[in-house]
This record gives sequence, C-alpha cells and structure tokens, in this order.
Amino acid sequence: MKPILTPLFLPLFLHIITVHVAGDTSPIYTPVDDITLQCGFSGNQLNPGDNRTWTGDINSKFSPFPNQAVGRSSIYRQAPSSSSVIQVPYSTARLSLYVFTYEFRVTSGQKFVRLYFNPVSYGPDFDRSNALFSVTAGGFTLLKDFNSSVTADASGSDTIYREFCLNVESEQSLYITFKPSRATSDAYAFINGIEIVSMPNYLYYTSAQNSDGVNYIGSENTFRIENGTALEMVYRFNVGGSSLLFNKDTGMYRKWDGEQDEYKYLDYSSKKFSVLPQNSSIELNFTEIPEYSAPEELYQTGRSMGMNKTINKSSNLTWEFPVDPEFSYLVRLHFCEFESDITKPRDRRFLIFIANQTAEEAWDIISRSRGNGRPIYKDYVVFRPAGPVES
Repeated sequence: MKPILTPLFLPLFLHIITVHVAGDTSPIYTPVDDITLQCGFSGNQLNPGDNRTWTGDINSKFSPFPNQAVGRSSIYRQAPSSSSVIQVPYSTARLSLYVFTYEFRVTSGQKFVRLYFNPVSYGPDFDRSNALFSVTAGGFTLLKDFNSSVTADASGSDTIYREFCLNVESEQSLYITFKPSRATSDAYAFINGIEIVSMPNYLYYTSAQNSDGVNYIGSENTFRIENGTALEMVYRFNVGGSSLLFNKDTGMYRKWDGEQDEYKYLDYSSKKFSVLPQNSSIELNFTEIPEYSAPEELYQTGRSMGMNKTINKSSNLTWEFPVDPEFSYLVRLHFCEFESDITKPRDRRFLIFIANQTAEEAWDIISRSRGNGRPIYKDYVVFRPAGPVES
C-alpha cells in the first residue's frame, strides 16, 4: 500500500471580506479536470451550493463497471427526504453488497478526490448500520473498514465528505473501487457523490526542483511530499473569519471552516484572551505565494493575543486538534500582517510550537513576507506516534 500523508491546514491569520458572487468574476484558477458525479441519479442537476452541474451515473460514461456475476450488480436508491440535507449530491446513492468500480479518464497530474456520503437506511435490505466498506483509488487505500453511520453519529452531522489528494500518472485512468467488508455478510458499500478536481502543480506536493522539502518537526531532515504519496484533509480553517464554502475558494472548491468551528479547539487562555483583528480595506499583494493558494478573505482577518505585552508573555495562542496516531501530518500555516502599526521587522515576533516541539524560535511575518499586506504560508510535517495523547 502506498503511503498516505494527512494534512492539517491551520491558517493562522485568515480572513473574510470580499464576497465573490458566482458569475461576477472569473476564478483565479481553472481546473483542467472538473468532474462532479451524482451517484444513483439519471441526467444532470445543478447544485446551488457550488453553482456546478452534477452528472448522474445512470446510463452515462461514468456508470460503474457491470459485474458479470448474476445478482452481483450494484443498484441505485433514493435517499429518504430530509429538510436538513441538500439534494445534490446526497438525494440518491449507488449501493452494492459486492465490489464495484468507477473509471474516470482524466489528465495526468495532482487531483483532489472528494467522496460524499449520506449514511441513511436505503430500505430494509440496506440498513445504515450495515454500511461498512473500504475505498481504493490510484493504488491507495483511502478508507478502510469505513463505518459511515458511526462516523456521522460521532460528528453530529447528517452527511459526510472526505477529501484526498493524489497523483495520476500520464496515460492512466483513475479507478475508484468500493469494497464491502468481509466482517459480516450484510455489509455493503455505497456512495452518493464523487468529485475530481485538478490542482496546480505542487500546491501541496514537493517539486523535483525543490531540493529543500518541508520542515520535519523533531528532525534535522526535511520531508518530501512526492507523487507516490496521497494526502487526506483533516482540518482546514479560516481562523478568526467566517466559513468559506466551495464557491468562495480560488477555483478548486475547497471548503474552509470558520471561526465558530475553529474556536472549539482553542485552549482556555486562548478563548479568554485572544482577539479577532481584521482589515477589510487592505489591498493584498501576492508577491511571495501564488494568488490561488487560498481565498483573499483568509488574509484579511485573523486571531492573535492582542497587543498587551503582559498577556502575550504569560499566555500562548494554542489550538488542540484530535488526530489519529501513527500518521504524518502536513501543517500549513497562513500569515498576513494587516494591522497598520505592524509595518517593519521585529514589530511582532513569536515562537511557533507544533506537537510540543519548537518549529520556529523567532517568527517574524514582516521579515518573511517582506511587507505589510503580503500573504505567505509555511509548511511543516509532524509525525504523531501512538500514545495516550492523540492530538
């Protein structure tokens, strides 16, 4: 099995202000591949949430492979109606007690693969508690013995989506396979929606021309995220700002959770003393990173411990995220100095700790970005070993 690296995107100074309405501006990035598949549906259907047309997999070029064995084909069902669940792509599903596979003909390069699940009972023969399955794609095991109903109940969500990044080599199709667990004879696999979107080269991966790689916390070596690695998105926050849905991204349809979600992971002191600065009028200057790296809104608000020196010396700004052990995590921190009194090096410097280890001893955003209003980000990789603390 190929390695999977799990990324944790934590924008430290992220933000909200310019509202991009679909149709009034062109996206910063236009993906070469942009596939939106509603499983168990026939025809096309517009999703108002991302303003894209989702294609059904019934009698289409995206239909799953037919199983030659009698009685082992996949079927499709309508989900029970619910006012709390959006129609696209959650209103229909493809299901099977047996293995089924989709083939997607895409260009070579790095892709987002997003899987959408509505874990309800699809009739007496497909009870929600029996949905237990694995998903593979491009040689990677994306989900193993995935129990969708338990996952949804634990998170308090009606629906689930999972996002992955992987590379497709030239002249290859991308196969996505759903395989029911062998743990029980009633186990079945299902899927409501599949999304495949191209990304700019080396948005998260390490370029062959980059000899440095990513800082590996706790090691003198660096970490290279090469094409033989897959990534699973765990957290992605617009710190201090509102949530940014798929159509507010830079063209890749990423979802950024907002301050209400991010606030839950702060420690007590950070909840008590942190402030939410913002500067909605600042004109951002993307000189250090590509403009498609993150939405503009991310860099116009943020969270800090304020300007009180006593509080800054006695309290850290700290988030604690539960994570699975024995994985490596990519942590991407986004920064932008937008406060008018922070304009030159040494105006604000701070330490960065990740997993109780020093990542930066004197981080100075102005020095790194070369000015006020200039967005940057910094990547780190940290391995989370097994142990009593899984955060």
